[in-house]
Amino acid sequence: MDRSSSLRTSTLDLLYLLVIFIHKTIDMSRRQKKHHYIYKTTCNVNGKFYIGMHSTKNLDDGYLGSGKRLWNSINYHGKENHKKEIIEFCLNREELIQKEREIVNIKLINDYFCMNLQPGGGGGFINKEHMMKVSKAGNKEFLEKMQDDEYRKEFSKKLSESNKKQFLDGKREKKSFYSWVGKTHTDETKKKISEVRKGTEVGEKNSVYGRKWMNKKLKNKMVKPEEIEYHLENGWVFGRFFE
Repeated sequence: MDRSSSLRTSTLDLLYLLVIFIHKTIDMSRRQKKHHYIYKTTCNVNGKFYIGMHSTKNLDDGYLGSGKRLWNSINYHGKENHKKEIIEFCLNREELIQKEREIVNIKLINDYFCMNLQPGGGGGFINKEHMMKVSKAGNKEFLEKMQDDEYRKEFSKKLSESNKKQFLDGKREKKSFYSWVGKTHTDETKKKISEVRKGTEVGEKNSVYGRKWMNKKLKNKMVKPEEIEYHLENGWVFGRFFE
């Protein structure tokens, strides 16, 4: 090993030891805190929530949480639209960690309104595969819940209220759509559009490729290939219903 390689190795070793030292120092600091508790922070605008753990000397330290999605929500809707409540106190940091693992589980994460990203509130996805698994599980859970009329109505109500508030607060602008009523393309424009679209909506390139019409209780919908099995298991049948 040459001198430069040896220096690089030594530097990496020192950095590694420094990271370990900082981690242990922070962990020790948390263990020495007086209060250890599980909290739940909820967004009053859309009902979404985050559950985590916190160790502190001051119960009024203003801490709302540290989750990525939670802080996206806080930055978007404002701190004033988020409420934190203490769910349970623990005797020490070890008990706190165990309690968080029990509460923040896969079932909770699959709840559409939950902003936690992984069990135990570990702070994000472990890897891309974990992200895909959580995403698919969450989508399936959401689809199942949307079959319930009461849940669907409540979800639509909260979504509508959230959008209205954002418009009123100026956080979202209403779009004015250009009307094409009474207008037509010139022959030259039609030819150009035809040339551009050639081969773009054929086979797998078609936006509805593989989708099937299904119906249930007088309702029709076009279903993606990966969702067909789920719909069949829940009483949907192929075809469209016509009155």
